[in-house]
Amino acid sequence: MKPLKLAALAAFTLMASTAHADSVSIENARAFATAPTAMAGGGFLTITNTGDQDDTLIGIRADFPRVELHTTEFTDGVARMMHLDAIPVPAGETVSLEPGGLHVMFMGLRGNPLEEGETIPATLIFENAGEVEITFDIVKRDMAHSN
Repeated sequence: MKPLKLAALAAFTLMASTAHADSVSIENARAFATAPTAMAGGGFLTITNTGDQDDTLIGIRADFPRVELHTTEFTDGVARMMHLDAIPVPAGETVSLEPGGLHVMFMGLRGNPLEEGETIPATLIFENAGEVEITFDIVKRDMAHSN
């Protein structure tokens, strides 16, 4: 591959995994590949509020029948996914959406699995920072390193 093409590819890859708005930085946006029969998949990322004002993630848009913010609650050893209206992101702090905790749910896959190597374009909606375009990289779920 020619050096210029290689540099352009490297820059695109960095942009796909990192997004910035005036006061928030998004890193490591990823979703795990799903089985062909899966009806939903999870999305994960790290949000850093680089501003001096608290902010709140109030929504997400992507090309799925439903996309929601969720948390995982454990009751008697059973995990339940619970819908959230918002996720606070305090000024100067980092909030991680990770397996077993806060996450994005891509719902209504209906036989269209999330496949390793593909991407999901999405828009995060913040109360103060506004809309931030991101791309989730679909990766193989490594059970040893999923948390």
